[in-house]
Amino acid sequence: MIKFILRRFLYALITLWLIATFTFVLMKNLPGNPLGEGAEKIPKATRDMLMKQYGLDKPLWEQYLTFMNNIIHGDLGASFQFPAHKVTDIIKQAFPSSLELGLISIVIAIVVGLTLGIIAALKHNKAGDYTAMFIAILGVSIPSFVLGPMLSYYVGVKWGILPAGLWKGPEYKVLPAIALSFGTIAILARLMRTSMLDVLNQDYIKTAKSKGLSTITVVVKHTIRNAILPVITIIGPIFVNVITGTLVVEQIFSVPGLGKHFVSSVYSNDYTMISGLTIFYSAILIVVIFITDVVYGLVDPRIRLGKGGK
Repeated sequence: MIKFILRRFLYALITLWLIATFTFVLMKNLPGNPLGEGAEKIPKATRDMLMKQYGLDKPLWEQYLTFMNNIIHGDLGASFQFPAHKVTDIIKQAFPSSLELGLISIVIAIVVGLTLGIIAALKHNKAGDYTAMFIAILGVSIPSFVLGPMLSYYVGVKWGILPAGLWKGPEYKVLPAIALSFGTIAILARLMRTSMLDVLNQDYIKTAKSKGLSTITVVVKHTIRNAILPVITIIGPIFVNVITGTLVVEQIFSVPGLGKHFVSSVYSNDYTMISGLTIFYSAILIVVIFITDVVYGLVDPRIRLGKGGK
C-alpha cells in the first residue's frame, strides 16, 4: 500500500510538471501583447522597463527555468493587470468564496443525487424511478450558465423569493449553489441508480433477504455500502469540476470569487494570472484524484493495487 501511495504521488508530480510546461508554452503563443492593446503607444524606455520587470526580455529557456523555479517556491508571479499584487495574493483573497460556493454545491449534489439514485433503484420501473430519472435528464440537459440566469430572474427578480445576486448572507448562496449543483445531481443520481440495481441482483443480497433481514438492514448495510464504491471514484473529479464550474456561475450571481479574475485575465492577456489560475486548479484536481485513489483502496480491501500496493 505504501509503495502504491508513493507511486501515485510521483505520477501526480509528473502530471503537474507537464501541465505547468504546456501552460507556459501556450501562454507564450497567445496572440496579442501582455502589456495591453496599446503597448505600441507606450514609450520604448517604459516598455523596455516593463519587459525587464516581468522577465519578458530574457530568452524563452531562461523564462521557463525562472517560471518553474517560482512555482516550486509557491510564487505564481505578479499580475499584469494588478502589478502591485501577486497572483498568489489574489487567489488567497478570492478563492475562499469560490471554495465555499463549491463546497455548498457538492454537499447538495451528494445528498440529493444519492437520494434520488437510491429511490430510483428501490422503486425500479415505478413512479419514483421515473421521477428521479426525469430530474436527472433535466440536470444533464440544462447547463449552469442557462439555469443560473433563469433562477436569478424568476426566483430572484420576478418572484422575489431569494436574492438574485451578490454574496452576503446564507440566503444569497442558495441560488448559485443550486445552479452549480444541478448537473452534478443528475450524474450522481444516474450512477447510483445503475450501481444499486447491479448490487441488488447479486447473490449475497438475495442470501441476506432469505435470512430474514429487514429491508432497511439489507439496503443500508449491504446494498448502499457496496453500490457507493463506483460513486467514490468520481467524487474527486466531480468536486474539482464543481469548483472550476464556479467561474461561470460567479459571473452570473456576482460572487466575488476567482471567476472574474480568470475571465478578465483572458481578455487582457494577463499571462501570469492565466497560468497561475490554471496551475492552481490543476494542482487541486491532481491532489483530489490522488486522495480519491488512496481512499478507494482503503474503503474496499478487495481491490488489488498492483505489485507492491498491498
